[in-house]
Amino acid sequence: MSSKHVLFKIEEIDRETLPYYFDYGKVVSTILEKLVEETNTEFYMYSDEDTSNEIWDILEEDLKEASPEVRLISHIYHEAETKTISSNHTDRVMEFIVKPRVENSLYYYPYYQVALAKVQVFTSDGERSYDLIFAKNDSSLVTFLQYVLKRKRDYIKNYVTVFTDTDDGVETEIESITSMVKREDVFLEDSLKKEIYRSIDEFFMDGGEFFKTYNIPYKRGILLYGKPGNGKTTLVKSIASSIHAPVAYWQITEYTSSYSIKEVFSSVLKLSPMVLVIEDIDSMPADVRSVFLNTLDGATSKEGVFLIGTTNYPEKIDPAMMNRSGRFDRAYEIKLPTKELRFQYLMNKKIEQILSEEEITEVVEVTKDFSYAQLNELYTSIALEWHYEKEVNVTRLCAELKSLHQKQKEQSWDDSSGGIGFVGYMEE
Repeated sequence: MSSKHVLFKIEEIDRETLPYYFDYGKVVSTILEKLVEETNTEFYMYSDEDTSNEIWDILEEDLKEASPEVRLISHIYHEAETKTISSNHTDRVMEFIVKPRVENSLYYYPYYQVALAKVQVFTSDGERSYDLIFAKNDSSLVTFLQYVLKRKRDYIKNYVTVFTDTDDGVETEIESITSMVKREDVFLEDSLKKEIYRSIDEFFMDGGEFFKTYNIPYKRGILLYGKPGNGKTTLVKSIASSIHAPVAYWQITEYTSSYSIKEVFSSVLKLSPMVLVIEDIDSMPADVRSVFLNTLDGATSKEGVFLIGTTNYPEKIDPAMMNRSGRFDRAYEIKLPTKELRFQYLMNKKIEQILSEEEITEVVEVTKDFSYAQLNELYTSIALEWHYEKEVNVTRLCAELKSLHQKQKEQSWDDSSGGIGFVGYMEE
């Protein structure tokens, strides 16, 4: 690194002169010396204000896969952790993993001549973490960043990126899709199901060629609404499982702000074309709704993004979200299952292994106002009773669940025996 225009160099000062800079500078200068020793190359250090999440995500992924692209040059501190213990919990097994630690390590990408280090600097006032990025020159760093975005788009297809707004900013997690939901496992009216999936498939087919051919802006937004438990989340999971494109989920909270809106859309645009799911969009804080709408209206803010909003309370949705093209183009009501769909759902559970044809007909008839979640609960009760008793009282189980759901709907529970009672209970 050239010192021509530098006023302070660590070897020319002592801790008393610049106490807060000295410890930090000593760590950085030692890393730079090590890089020159190992690579015979001078490096510049860069500040990253826009792509840091992607850089460190890819380093984690490259280390996990033992990629030949990256190698460890050195650990920073001898008396600090060099490996991390983590777990991968699926619906079948809890797997424990020991992997290289990103923190306290200096990693190098030889092909791109870029080095990365997450280090802690210890001072009398405590400790502070720094994300350090080194590159031979600007062009080598730009080439590396192109690799990072392509690499992330490729591997992220097997995961869901989860953005959660907190009081400390936007937290980002990468969650594996552990249970794939097939399209045939989604129970909707045929015409509605066909329309939604056709819209999804056309968006991601041939790089959006359909939109270019017919001069349609390459962005799409749909709103799914209806009572809880009728399959909105299952529909979204099936979309994530069946398309070859990244999927992100954005958790709106009371901490959602103009800053978090900008950060989320900035992140997803780097991965477009992709799907962004905003669940319970009605919970968007009132004071940032105008910022959200203006972001949707931006010329490039949704380019290549298929936006899916879901809500259990459509009456709470700001009408402005629906009254202009480019926001939410279509709204689809996910209704309670019809008699035919209730039958299909239960048969998909293989209920015929437990109940007779006559009993199945009875269940279908008496569950007129049941959601899919309630049907699943009923099936579980039937399976449990059959497993232990080898017989099932369908009429009693249906009546008990109907009574339970009525109490939940009325938000008032009371145990007449004088035992435990709940008042004001509301099901999410």
